[in-house]
Amino acid sequence: MLYYLYKTFHFNLFQYITVRAGFAFFIAFFATLWLMPKFIAWAKRKNSYQPIYSLAPENHQVKHLTPTMGGLVFSLCTIFAAIISAKLSNPFVIGAILLIAGFLIIGFIDDWSKISKKSNQSGLTPRQKFLLQIFVAASISIFLSFYLDTHLYIPFYKYPLFDMGIFAPVFWTIVIVATSNAVNLTDGLDGLATVPSIFALATLGIFAYLTGHAILSSYLLLPKVSGAGEVSIVAAAYAGSLIGFLWYNCHPAEVFMGDSGSLTLGAFIGYLAIIAKSEILLILVGIVFVMEALSVIIQVGSYKLRGKRVFLMAPLHHHFEKKDWQESKIIVRFWIIAFIANIIALITIKIR
Repeated sequence: MLYYLYKTFHFNLFQYITVRAGFAFFIAFFATLWLMPKFIAWAKRKNSYQPIYSLAPENHQVKHLTPTMGGLVFSLCTIFAAIISAKLSNPFVIGAILLIAGFLIIGFIDDWSKISKKSNQSGLTPRQKFLLQIFVAASISIFLSFYLDTHLYIPFYKYPLFDMGIFAPVFWTIVIVATSNAVNLTDGLDGLATVPSIFALATLGIFAYLTGHAILSSYLLLPKVSGAGEVSIVAAAYAGSLIGFLWYNCHPAEVFMGDSGSLTLGAFIGYLAIIAKSEILLILVGIVFVMEALSVIIQVGSYKLRGKRVFLMAPLHHHFEKKDWQESKIIVRFWIIAFIANIIALITIKIR
């Protein structure tokens, strides 16, 4: 809408991506801030509480009366802000909105099934959830292959490593699904997944803006992706909605994001990395998510191969809970790790 005000009425201010990103941020922020308490009140009336996993640490059982599905609110606010602020004819914006909507539906189905049956084990089966994620991610990846360069880039090197060709959609699907599940695994403590996601959105949003800018991408020796900058508006909207959500999700949380939030958020972070040609850099940008996912992989692999556990409990944040770390200490220390990793990722912009 804002872009078309510029095109139709020549409001030149709205031609700038940075201005529209700022509007998207604040629209999403205030919309989430306004809607979330209404959603929390509705969820309490409907007894839409978070079913707590029976094997989770004992201190988690006190959270069983905390409403969930907050991700439904901030994801919809993100879409709303993006529609108002971004150029809707841009294929990367279209892909972003479709991806968010697709993963939001998957997460909502899973959350609602758990809530209605009052059991953490009553949602979609892992196989069902995984197949649905692959379907949505693969569909978007194939769509992207018509508009996006299929070369793979790595940090510190200004030239493409190689052309993935027809295998690019397969790789992109893996990136989206892996990031989606990594964020989902991280979402176990109040605000733990929220703040690192904000950092990741900010960093990758900057990379998307730079790769979409003809002059800056050339000066910084970054890959040039025409039109990629518009996706930074969606990233700004997501960051704004997450900060609004954090107002209610900080410890002790009044609402959880649920799978409708974590799966969707992770999928978009993966998508943003693809658009910004930063798929490999995503390992550093999302270091907390990588640590959490690896801890689960290592734990399961070690137990199956050796019959022994490496961690007291997985994902990693549960390990530290078992070591009697206070929840707030775990959360803030993970935030610090995420912040430092994203600063390092931004430094790589100039090291080529």
